[in-house]
Amino acid sequence: MFDIGFWEIVLISVIGLVVLGPQRLPIAIRTVLKWVNTAKNMANSVKSEISQELELHEINENMIKKGKQELEQLNPNLKASIDEIKQDVEQFTQPYKKEVDELKKATTETTQPITNEAASEKTPPQDK
Repeated sequence: MFDIGFWEIVLISVIGLVVLGPQRLPIAIRTVLKWVNTAKNMANSVKSEISQELELHEINENMIKKGKQELEQLNPNLKASIDEIKQDVEQFTQPYKKEVDELKKATTETTQPITNEAASEKTPPQDK
């Protein structure tokens, strides 16, 4: 992890012994080791969480691909059944089309807008 050789460790130990003294040096070493272990554990947990998320993402993508493939396989069968339903609906509504067309014509003829001339003829003269 860190590129520290034997002589660097000896030098750091001697400086620590001189600065901290023989009583506080073991406590300081334990504290530093706890921090290092905590950092290692956090890094390992992050690695494992990332690998789990990547696996879940891969599984999700595989499921989506498989679902699309199955949908494409079902697609011809679905198209055939939809076409059959459309034909049945057309056969059912065909006898009523003439009646619907006649009703449409009748409603458009009776709801034509009244022109200004016809409106003026029908209104009674007003007294001044």
